[in-house]
Amino acid sequence: MAAIVRLDDLDDPRLRDYVDLRDVQLRLQLESERGLFLAEGEKVVRRAVESGHRPRSFLMSPRWLDGLADILDATDAPCFVLDDAAIEKLTGFHVHRGALAALERPDLPSPEQVLADARRVVVVEDLADHTNVGAIFRSVAALGFDAVLLSPRCADPLYRRAIKVSMGSVFWLPYARVDDWYTAPDLLRAAGYTTYAMTLADDSVPIDEVDHDVERLALVVGSEGHGLSARWEQGADHRVTIPMAAQIDSLNVASSVAVACWELRARA
Repeated sequence: MAAIVRLDDLDDPRLRDYVDLRDVQLRLQLESERGLFLAEGEKVVRRAVESGHRPRSFLMSPRWLDGLADILDATDAPCFVLDDAAIEKLTGFHVHRGALAALERPDLPSPEQVLADARRVVVVEDLADHTNVGAIFRSVAALGFDAVLLSPRCADPLYRRAIKVSMGSVFWLPYARVDDWYTAPDLLRAAGYTTYAMTLADDSVPIDEVDHDVERLALVVGSEGHGLSARWEQGADHRVTIPMAAQIDSLNVASSVAVACWELRARA
């Protein structure tokens, strides 16, 4: 059972994992160095713990103690209690659903392990926006794809904002980073995947016209600004696009992934 620790000193070193949560660069550095990630909100905290992630501590206002009592009863991690105003001062923002948890960052599986156990994957190249990464994870999970592969420069799926937007799907959807990104097309090919690169290239085929009755399929998407690298555009088995109306040439990348996952979903 978690020890309930009521505090009034914001300089208490036990609270250091929760300081300045709005400073993205600082948090990314600190969370990586300390091997942790933060979950925000009652539902997300619950999903993080129930999916097997080990909590280091909790931080919440008194009104959330009862709602998370079963989670607190099942762990020996301390729960630090502050009032709402103190939590806002400590973290740098208003925690709307007054509960936070610092959890141990898990070791990721290898790309080979992820690909071996999947049939439909989304491959994301150099997408730096945490909100878009979280939204992609949510769509991938909701629309029946099995896993995500990330390039080295993609945003962290376990950053607080990405977790929140994903509705906790980052906790159980398998994913891996491919450290040697240049070899990623060869890695997918060797694992038996047919690749579909989303691009506005002149030879792109409307996604609803391309054959996708394949055993293993990888949907590849790039950053919002530059799109996919030349290696991916040229090396993919298919180049596809979502037909647009009027004067709009594309959707937001997360919206595009949702549409594409629906169109390329396994039918069996």
